[in-house]
Amino acid sequence: MRKGAKAAIVGTVFAVMVGGAGYGAFNVVSALSEDSGTESVKTGPPSKDEIAEASEKFFAAWEKGQAQAAADLTDNAIPAANLIGDYSAKAHITGVRITPGTATGATVPFSVKATVSYQGKSKPLAYTSSLTIVRGTTTGRALVDWKPSVLHPGLKVSGDRLITEQATSAPIEATDRDGKVLTKEKYPSLGPVLDTLRARYGDKAGGTPGIELMIQHADAETADTSLLTLSEGTPGKVRTTLSASAQAAAEQAVLKFSESSVVAVQPSTGEVLAVANHRTDQFNAAFEGTLAPGSTMKIITAAMLIDNGVTSMNGPAPCTQTAIWQSQTFSNLKGMAPNENATLAGDFLRSCNTGFIKLIDGTDANPLTDESLTTEAQERFGLGRDNWKTGIASFDGSVPASPGPDRAANAIGQGQVQMSPLNMASVTATAITGEFRQPYLVSPDLDNRQLAEAKGLPSSTSAQLKEMMRMTATQGTATQAMAGLSGDIGAKTGSAEVDGQAKSNSWFTGFRGDIAAAAMTQEGGHGGDAAGPIVAAVLRTAG
Repeated sequence: MRKGAKAAIVGTVFAVMVGGAGYGAFNVVSALSEDSGTESVKTGPPSKDEIAEASEKFFAAWEKGQAQAAADLTDNAIPAANLIGDYSAKAHITGVRITPGTATGATVPFSVKATVSYQGKSKPLAYTSSLTIVRGTTTGRALVDWKPSVLHPGLKVSGDRLITEQATSAPIEATDRDGKVLTKEKYPSLGPVLDTLRARYGDKAGGTPGIELMIQHADAETADTSLLTLSEGTPGKVRTTLSASAQAAAEQAVLKFSESSVVAVQPSTGEVLAVANHRTDQFNAAFEGTLAPGSTMKIITAAMLIDNGVTSMNGPAPCTQTAIWQSQTFSNLKGMAPNENATLAGDFLRSCNTGFIKLIDGTDANPLTDESLTTEAQERFGLGRDNWKTGIASFDGSVPASPGPDRAANAIGQGQVQMSPLNMASVTATAITGEFRQPYLVSPDLDNRQLAEAKGLPSSTSAQLKEMMRMTATQGTATQAMAGLSGDIGAKTGSAEVDGQAKSNSWFTGFRGDIAAAAMTQEGGHGGDAAGPIVAAVLRTAG
């Protein structure tokens, strides 16, 4: 029945009812009930047929450029309509052909082939994505569960959008320290890094922009991601400090463990040799991660104890079963035997927590305060001052002055301490050379950046830290991970417990010759289990 006809009939019947016949009124109610129906809203997961029908209708509307029609087949029509509309209007993508794959449950994979055309230039576009069909909570209809990634997998969050126009920055040809070209195809985890280098240095490097299909990210601090080039610009050359061989090793190493990140630096210069991430997002956790570093923090804590005259590597540091600080009880890893006669070096190589915590007060002659660890981190290791200028976004570490139980927790890399793999690679570099050299990925000469400074460590402290790391790599908790590495080697393991996680985060930092590296694997377990093999793989590239 046509909508207009239905309205006319109902209006006529209503007029009869007003005329006063009770029977007529009963008939009106009956007629309205029969016409509207009392069918209940469907519930439960969509059926196989519903999944197929809903996805096919969505694909058909999308292919025809019918943004509103496609959006009405989703569970969030307003943002869907805006983004699908921009697909053709602003990204200039036409001729869309979608080929569905075999559904897995309610998820339908598909491939897209289309054409991008702008200012007389055209190029084919091809990619894959997926969607999931869900039951509408109010309508009971089978609908597309709307996410920006349905339209393109590079669209991660609301506010990300596709656009084709002249690029905001010139393209670059990024090279390693020896002039070897670095590309996203060869070094996939460098993608976000190369995008940032382009945004920051494309114009400074002498290039001119071209016309490109890009993802403009909702986060203004995130560089545009280029997807397709219609008109080539002139690339400028940006030389990085990276080593192609170290980068290749890092890329392969992180693939073995999900949610992993690694950084390698050259202790003698501060130059970053490798940075790699294996994550489901584009976040550069290697440089910007903010997680508790576990027992790798004991490098800084040991330096604090030595610098303040509390003990030395061969001085007493009893490793007891438990240690109580400010009413909180701390313990060691399960199975660690106590040793009342332990030295600081013995505690370091076994990673005994209680030996460090029992010294957190210092001695009567050399007392420590809530600020002592913070001061050591800032003044000796250059951490926590928010002044690192690496050439891309980075976190400088955080070691706050913490009262109460957190003061002890901070000393063993828990509590309120936060680090990234970049920070811990720098800590190792400072420990073994005695000099703080702020890590950087791009020479400061390119844009006259002022690198951060710190006074570094006394030579005697550096010598003791280096020796304790050597012992840990050859006879302590890092032995298995570092096995087979020749030359001058050292390491420190760490595992950081996180509320709500079944397994601890795995941390590991080490050196071999003039290369220092640090890695972190979320929920990777003990330091030597996941992060250790990653670091060892990168250290093998040291000449």
